[in-house]
Amino acid sequence: MRTIFQVSNKHDSFKAERVVCDLKNHARNLYVSRQLLCSEAVLVSLNKGLNGGLTEKQAVSMAAPFCVAMGDSGCLCGALSGAVLAAGLFIGNSRPYSYRKDMRQSGLALHNEFRTVNGSTCCRVLSRKVKYDKKAHFYQCANITEQAAEMAARLILKKRPDLLIIADSPSLTKRYNRLSSFVLNLYKRFVL
Repeated sequence: MRTIFQVSNKHDSFKAERVVCDLKNHARNLYVSRQLLCSEAVLVSLNKGLNGGLTEKQAVSMAAPFCVAMGDSGCLCGALSGAVLAAGLFIGNSRPYSYRKDMRQSGLALHNEFRTVNGSTCCRVLSRKVKYDKKAHFYQCANITEQAAEMAARLILKKRPDLLIIADSPSLTKRYNRLSSFVLNLYKRFVL
């Protein structure tokens, strides 16, 4: 995928690529295994892998309203929303009032890159061709979720290369299938 977000330090580029790959794969797996929806999967993966400081419950609570194009409105793609939320979390992390302009510019950069790659940021437009094919729609959203996580990860690591030191790729390598996700979701819903 063409991207404008490249890690500038060549020494860290191998580790950055591994971290980006783990982050995007983890987001996709959370979506495909039906544990989380688009925006939730992106924010939870980036928060977990880059140690954003939110609990999983907090990340899901923040991202849930943006799922399925802001609650079935059909507008802004949820995966893009999750990417922008994650960028804000990491770019403004300890000094949000000092980095508000940078966070807005990062949101715009993600928006523009997403639109360039996909032709639109509107869920209704993105899903128009697969609207009546549930399986194709599902996998298109899985691909877009993975793509948005990658875009956000690259942007975040470009702006905050220090995060490579604390990145937790091993925690992202566990893969879930639909059955294990179903059991885990039941546990989270009724026990936690």
